[in-house]
Amino acid sequence: MTVIPVTISRLQCEHYEVPLGIGEAKPRLSWRFAGEAKDWSQAAYELRITRSDSPHNTFRVESSQSVLVAWPSEPLVSAESVRVEARAFGSDGTITPWVGITVEAGLLEREDWTAVPITCEEQPTDQPRRPFRVRSTFKAPESCTNARLYVTALGLYEVHVNGRRIGDEYLAPGWTSYKHHLVYRTFDLSDVLIPGEENVVGAWVGEGWYAGRLAFRGGWRNNYGTRPALIAQVVVDGSVVCATGGDWTWNYGAVLNSELLNGETYDSRLADDTWSTSNTSVASWAPVTELLPPNAELVSSQAPPVREVDTLRPIEVITTPAGKTVLDFGQNFAGLIRIVRQPPQFSTEITFRHAEVLEHGELGVRPLRHAAATDTVICGGSLVGYQPKFTSHGFRYVEVAGWDGVGFDDIVGVVIHSAMERTGHFSCSHKLINQLHRNVVWSTISNTISIPTDCPQRDERLGWTGDIQVFAPTLNVLFDSSGFLKSWLRDVFVDQKALGGNVPVTVPDILDDFHNQRLAVWGDVTVLTPFDLYDSYADTDILREQYASGKLWLEKGVVRDRTTGLWDPEQLQLSDWLAPKAPPESPGDCPTDSILVADAYLIHATRTLGKIAQVIGENDDAARYSAEAQALTTAFYQEYVTPKGRVMSDTQTALALLLIFGIYPEPESGLLDPSEHAKRFGERLGKLVEKDNWKVATGFAGTPIILHALAKAGQLHHAYRMLQSRDCPSWLSPILLGATTIWERWDSMLADGSINPGEMTSFNHYALGSVASFLHSVVGGLSPVEPGWKRIRIQPQPGGTITSATMSFNSPYGLVKCEWRMERNDQEVERLEVEIRVPPNTTAEVILPGLSETNIKASPSLSQLPISLVPLLRAPLVQKEWNDGGVQQIYKCSHPPDIFG
Repeated sequence: MTVIPVTISRLQCEHYEVPLGIGEAKPRLSWRFAGEAKDWSQAAYELRITRSDSPHNTFRVESSQSVLVAWPSEPLVSAESVRVEARAFGSDGTITPWVGITVEAGLLEREDWTAVPITCEEQPTDQPRRPFRVRSTFKAPESCTNARLYVTALGLYEVHVNGRRIGDEYLAPGWTSYKHHLVYRTFDLSDVLIPGEENVVGAWVGEGWYAGRLAFRGGWRNNYGTRPALIAQVVVDGSVVCATGGDWTWNYGAVLNSELLNGETYDSRLADDTWSTSNTSVASWAPVTELLPPNAELVSSQAPPVREVDTLRPIEVITTPAGKTVLDFGQNFAGLIRIVRQPPQFSTEITFRHAEVLEHGELGVRPLRHAAATDTVICGGSLVGYQPKFTSHGFRYVEVAGWDGVGFDDIVGVVIHSAMERTGHFSCSHKLINQLHRNVVWSTISNTISIPTDCPQRDERLGWTGDIQVFAPTLNVLFDSSGFLKSWLRDVFVDQKALGGNVPVTVPDILDDFHNQRLAVWGDVTVLTPFDLYDSYADTDILREQYASGKLWLEKGVVRDRTTGLWDPEQLQLSDWLAPKAPPESPGDCPTDSILVADAYLIHATRTLGKIAQVIGENDDAARYSAEAQALTTAFYQEYVTPKGRVMSDTQTALALLLIFGIYPEPESGLLDPSEHAKRFGERLGKLVEKDNWKVATGFAGTPIILHALAKAGQLHHAYRMLQSRDCPSWLSPILLGATTIWERWDSMLADGSINPGEMTSFNHYALGSVASFLHSVVGGLSPVEPGWKRIRIQPQPGGTITSATMSFNSPYGLVKCEWRMERNDQEVERLEVEIRVPPNTTAEVILPGLSETNIKASPSLSQLPISLVPLLRAPLVQKEWNDGGVQQIYKCSHPPDIFG
């Protein structure tokens, strides 16, 4: 049997999970490789496009590019379906087999929509709106070759056709800036419709983010409108056979209310499983009310929908000191509960209260603030399979009242989030650090429900721009966030334009009270996050689409000192928010000068926008922003740094920012040489860390970079000691108190079992989990050298008491992996053994302590490596360029003991 050395493991259209109903007429294509070839690279590729009305066309391109390549054929038209196939030609003459997918356009023009929004009777606007159902019937053609449902809502929907729920989404269509973008989904009904017969299409409609209560301090309703509505149409073989309009009817059902923050009330006595079939009576159904078509653009989002990704069984049934029954699911997560067994007949009403923690043995609900997070079920009908429809909660514990004897097999927890592909995995020999990484993953899952949020439990759950700005590099490794963040950034720009250039602190923007706040770190998301996405996925379109947003922020959003061009020193800044030394009642009162943080970010953002301009061909802007960044740097040094290199705000955060952002004066400025500045900053940072007893002293701005800064400054031993510190504040101290997610504060739970008295006390915040970036790139040893991981750096830097680690990442080109372990030979000489895997069509730089050979071809096993790869103790640290092609390699080299620190 012939073994094919390289294959295409996945062909993808843009960043879509499934390319059904895409929003691009000329979609770009990508493919990943797999295989066991050595030194394999792509020399050319062919794309074969087969359209329904013509034979296939084959397009050959001489290129090594396999990520987001240009569409080679005529643009797609609305609802057009084409077959796309790809194969690659290796520089060694090998050819991969063809791999294909079907790509189908959505409704690309507004005139393709004949449906109008439909709603129920008017409901009071100052209280929760009761979810309602709408339905219609239509006769399907005798032949239904291709049937599609296009659907969205002003609010939330759940569609049923002929008694069958369509799709597996939760909280659809998600939260967008409804005044500008309204996301629709496309579903295949080809196997659902009954040809030649009457078919029933219906939907539940809830208030959701559109009209429901959102935000803190009691919140506010009707942020986008007062009347939730459905917009849907069914198209069969190119003809609209059913569309929402005045001929539809509506009725209420068993769901009495369903709020995002407060929970749901369900009356099982009113349940009717036949409501979306022809068997139900419609005598009580009333005509719907038509609304005007929305002004917002109807878009097909590249973000994956919110789905169930896991279920959890309780691990303990607790009777609290007050006699309450509490189920412990063993893991803090975001989602809901599902009843899997019928409650006893004597139950009349059951309530489920959700919370993240117990406080002195009772449910700890104070951090929820004004979110009730309570579901109520009225018994009398079947409850097997019941789960709330239009709400979610952040919780580990559920207090159950009204169900005596509830146990392990009665209820499960349903984990939901925007179901991005999991791409990054890390583990090591240190159990607590493994738990730390798991906590980061769980907080990421919990805070990616439709948008990147701060927390999933209390009366907030907002898309804070600062949180995702600092966390994006970590998210981009853990999950394929390309479509998720690309879609969210579109809303950032439209909401920013509505504020004249200022970037809202939350997107979608509902916080009117914050519109006058112009915040560095938060507003810099417009520049830094698109560039982080480009670095991870090599998507230049993200840079082009968001470039105007970044320019608008720097030129209209930033409030500047007219003399220096730096931030106006009178401007309020949050900067290093939630630094540990800030008091609970004043989380923005951080030790680091807030304007210094803002100015460091301004320099970094200006320089980064110059890089973006260069990538997309805006060369004049590139030169201008580069020169501006250097002028700002000069002003920064005049303001904050002494001639001998002492920073006026002498803190971990200030020094880390300068080191990571590379903020140094020009060599001919008359000040210290940049390398001397870097040396002094690094030495001082090490002293400060040691002085603080290796406890974390940084907030939002400093925490994501502090360990990276220490490693970059040659203070790796300090980085590892800080990482492994167990004293609060540290990354491991919450774990020792039982944390299963990342906390908002290092001491969200106090050592005596009391909840921190501060108002900002969440037990599920991913921001401080940005430390996982250090685990991925320094401990695990994987990072991109070129955008999209076309060129990879493999440089594990062991330290602390960690004796082994494994890091893998499913990059746009394929699987990258580094596995290392420390071993001792018979002579008690410590060795570092490294096993690596690099996908075909990429090149890796392997940098190891003691690797002295620089021109070694990849070999399939350790036994084939030359003896010179096992050098003498303390051999110099060098790097080697290596193009693998998928074969696992093992290198051994002596390990200098001083890097343990």
